[in-house]
Amino acid sequence: MQPKIPSDTVVEVGGVKIGGGHFAMIAGPCSVESREQIITVARAVQASGAKLLRGGAFKPRTSPYDFQGLKAEGIELLLEAKKATGMPIVSEIMNANDLPLFEEVDVIQVGARNMQNFDLLKELGRTGKAILLKRGLANTLKELLLSAENIMIGGNARIILCERGIRTFETHTRNTLDLSAVPALHELTHLPVVVDPSHATGQARLVEPMALAAAACGADGLMVGRGCFGDPWLFAQLRAALAGEENPARPPLAARIGVAEEQFALAMADKGEHIACLEARKYFSWYLRGVPYSNYYKERISKISSAEEVRRIAAGIRRDLHDAGE
Repeated sequence: MQPKIPSDTVVEVGGVKIGGGHFAMIAGPCSVESREQIITVARAVQASGAKLLRGGAFKPRTSPYDFQGLKAEGIELLLEAKKATGMPIVSEIMNANDLPLFEEVDVIQVGARNMQNFDLLKELGRTGKAILLKRGLANTLKELLLSAENIMIGGNARIILCERGIRTFETHTRNTLDLSAVPALHELTHLPVVVDPSHATGQARLVEPMALAAAACGADGLMVGRGCFGDPWLFAQLRAALAGEENPARPPLAARIGVAEEQFALAMADKGEHIACLEARKYFSWYLRGVPYSNYYKERISKISSAEEVRRIAAGIRRDLHDAGE
C-alpha cells in the first residue's frame, strides 16, 4: 500500500466538505421508487440537517426476483430532487457502461458487492468524480485500501471510504458494524471515512445510537437510509447531539400522526392501497415510539390493511389526545 499522506484529504462536493474536521450527513432512501417519494424525502432530510441526498437507481440484489431499481429513470428522478432542493446527490453504479448516466451525479457510490470490481474502479479513477467506496461485507481494511488505490492510480484521489458492516456469526442485526475500522483507517490513510449504520444494522431503532457511536469514534460523516424516511426528525436529533446541544423534542404526537397520514396518502396515490398499508404500519409504529398508550394500538397497527383502518386509528389517537388534554 502507498504510505499515508500527512494531511487529511477533504473531499468537497457542491460546497459540502467531507473530511479534515468537516462532518457531513448523507441521507435518503435505499431505492428511488417515485418522484413523490424522492422529493418528499429530500425535503425532509434537508430540513433536518442532511447535506447530501442519496438514492439508489441501480440496485444489486441477492435475489433476482427483488426490485432491481428504476435505473436511468431513477437517476432522472434524483436529478429532479437535486434541482428542487439544491442538494448534491449520491447514487450507486454497477457497471462502467452506465457512466454516461452519472454525468450530473455528484458522488458515485461503489457498493459492497463491487468493492473489488477492479475494472470498474479503474474506470472511475479516470472520471475525476467524488467516489464513495463501501467496504465489502467480508473484506479486510487492507483490501478496502487497495481497492481505493485502484481508483487513485487513474488520477482520482477524491475518495470517501464507507464502513457499512461486515458479515459475522451474529444474526440479530443484518451485519456487524465494525466501528473499530474508523480510527484504524484514520491511522492508515488520509482519506475521509463515513459510516452507514442503516445497512449495518438493518433496524431503524438502532440507527440513532450507532450513528452517535460512529461520530464519537471519529467518523467524518454518516450515510443513513432506512432511518431517515421513517423518522424525519432523526437528523435534527443527531445534529444536536454532535454539536453537544440539548436533544430537541420531537414534534407533538398530533403533528407526527398528521405526517403519517400525509405519507400514507402519497403512497396510496403512487403505489396503491396494499403497499401504502404496509408502509403505514411502519410510519405509525415509529411515530408512536415512547407514547405511554402505544401498546394499545400496537396490534391494530400491525394489521392495517385498508385506508379506512388508517383513518380509524388516526382518529382514535387524536381522541385519546383530546381526552388526555394534550
